[in-house]
Amino acid sequence: MSTPFRVTDATLDVIEVLLTGEPDLYGLRIAKEISRASGSVVPILMRLEDCGWVTSQWETSTPDSRGPRRRLYQLQANHVVDARKLIASRRKLAPNRAGFLRPGLEGC
Repeated sequence: MSTPFRVTDATLDVIEVLLTGEPDLYGLRIAKEISRASGSVVPILMRLEDCGWVTSQWETSTPDSRGPRRRLYQLQANHVVDARKLIASRRKLAPNRAGFLRPGLEGC
């Protein structure tokens, strides 16, 4: 499988979080989920967005909102299958990879 971006362990970790489809996924939240620095996660999200795998939008602010708005990320629906194949193929290459594997993704 060919991807338009460099695939690192950190990239796989980010993709696995995005595959959960959880709402309100922003850079710092993803970084905390995978125990990586946000300074490495945000550039990955930007690369994934540049190649069309991810979309993002600014969080809507309300008068009672606290703190700055966050950029929310979501895996494009047309790349979910590609993402699952990528995770599965990398797992076959390195089955003992100590990455972030979300429960329920075993059957990708």
